[in-house]
Amino acid sequence: MKFCCSYFVLFALLSVAFAQEKTFTVKIDAPENGSIQLDPALPADGKVPAGSMIKVTAKPDPDYAFDGGYFATPGRWGKMYYESMTPVFQVTIDQDKSIGASFVKKEMLRGFKVTQDVVYAQPGLKRLKYDVFSPDGAKRLPGIVIIHGGGWSSNTEDIMRGLSRELVKGGRYVVFSIDYRWINKLDGDELPNTIANLIEDVFGAIAHIQEHAEKYGCDPTRIAVTGDSAGGHLSAVAANMSDKIGNGGFGKKPGVFEFLPSYMPKGKTVAQVRRNIMQAIKVAAPSYGVFAGSMLKTYAGNAPDESWLKAIAPIDNIPNVKVRAVPQYLSRGTKDPVIADAAVGAYAEALKSAGQTVQYVQVEGASHAFFDWKPDVQTKATFEKYGAPYAADMKSFFDAVFYPKR
Repeated sequence: MKFCCSYFVLFALLSVAFAQEKTFTVKIDAPENGSIQLDPALPADGKVPAGSMIKVTAKPDPDYAFDGGYFATPGRWGKMYYESMTPVFQVTIDQDKSIGASFVKKEMLRGFKVTQDVVYAQPGLKRLKYDVFSPDGAKRLPGIVIIHGGGWSSNTEDIMRGLSRELVKGGRYVVFSIDYRWINKLDGDELPNTIANLIEDVFGAIAHIQEHAEKYGCDPTRIAVTGDSAGGHLSAVAANMSDKIGNGGFGKKPGVFEFLPSYMPKGKTVAQVRRNIMQAIKVAAPSYGVFAGSMLKTYAGNAPDESWLKAIAPIDNIPNVKVRAVPQYLSRGTKDPVIADAAVGAYAEALKSAGQTVQYVQVEGASHAFFDWKPDVQTKATFEKYGAPYAADMKSFFDAVFYPKR
């Protein structure tokens, strides 16, 4: 018995020692137009003990500004970036990672103020937040709400900061870039999140934005919505389906599919929030989005029937222009391998059939996600080539609604 107990004690001690000796490989992505310093510095072989904390300090070169720091891991679409919007941040080493930072010219950040991480709700483990890009001297300007993509399962509002900076240029709009829950249990929640829950987050964010809009110089009664990929779907939902805001539950009763915003302003009824959002959203730009239930089926969880899918499909919920007019600007890259031209074209035709104004723009040579902004050189170059000019085109479409020529 003594031998047996001693054996197990020795085995446990060896296991602990082995675990303590476990290491991961950490690499530095050499930044352009700036530098990063790691404390402690990496060993020559890049092997760092599991559980170590590394302090990262990013410093831009003259005439440049800090854009974002990060660590990256392998992801669904190449590298998955986890970003910090402060130049000093901590990285915990719990798997192989690369660490880096992005810098941009100072002139890119002039003329507006950024308010980061405004928390609007916490229906699960993750705090839901948005960033605000407010022009200097903003007062009663229209607002643009941006909803990021990522298959409803990845990314945050940070990936839309390039588009946010382009849309805030010129000082005509206050821009709000929002985050939302991820699908299923990817946030670590015990119960899986459905797309209906994500839609509730979008309406919750808009309700919170309207409540606090004037603080940022925004008119809460004049709002545009846009987003790309999964965010294209969610922005089309916001434009078409605000009349479905309610407290009757989603699919809990036959034929009842309502969205209760994950944030409700104090003293406001659901009917008031619904009316405020319906009246405020004047125009939309769902970029290379998912509009039909056939594609949503893969991501919708355990949808019990087709009516469930139709209740989250923008193409099946377009308001007649006599009821509510919401002009829409649609865009898609001609080399997009994810979203087909026929799918966007079908949505454009459905909008026309409902009497809605629609403009469908094909971006020659662009692939998927050209409105995204990540710290790697290739993504930023793609945004400069396609995202920036078509952001200007989108803004011109919005201008025709909010600043019509007399």
